Amino acid sequence: MRRGWRWLPVTALVILLDQLSKAWVARHFSFDESVAVLPVLNITLRFNTDAAFSVLADASGWQRWLFAGLAIAVSVGIVVWLYRLDAVKQWLLALGLSLILAGALGNLIDRISLGHVIDFVDAHWKDVHFPAFNVADSAITVGAILMLLDAWTAGRRRSG
Repeated sequence: MRRGWRWLPVTALVILLDQLSKAWVARHFSFDESVAVLPVLNITLRFNTDAAFSVLADASGWQRWLFAGLAIAVSVGIVVWLYRLDAVKQWLLALGLSLILAGALGNLIDRISLGHVIDFVDAHWKDVHFPAFNVADSAITVGAILMLLDAWTAGRRRSG
């Protein structure tokens, strides 16, 4: 069987893109500095010490290690799952898991090395702003969508 680990180069590439993009933004922007890229999209340097949508934003710092531990546990689980997958037959699931792994590790690198995650993609509609995010967050979202698509197509194959 061709193990799902064959998809780990995708994970490495996404982590590299995530870290390079964050480093570039951190080097060229001051905190909260914003540049419009499109009418609905800005590049804005933000630091996120909590989880998605400011969960535990008011905590005293222990959340850094909680989220780091969670990321490590999830990453180990994903690597084991990938090992058990057939890289060709279950390619959509393996790709989705590889992207989620990349996102978890990309944000983990920031959390451990900086104490916060660098976010910089600021999507908005007029004065309503979605919480800022980064390449790692995007990889997690796309990976989750691919996993749902894989589950949907597998269900259709079983019932059809």
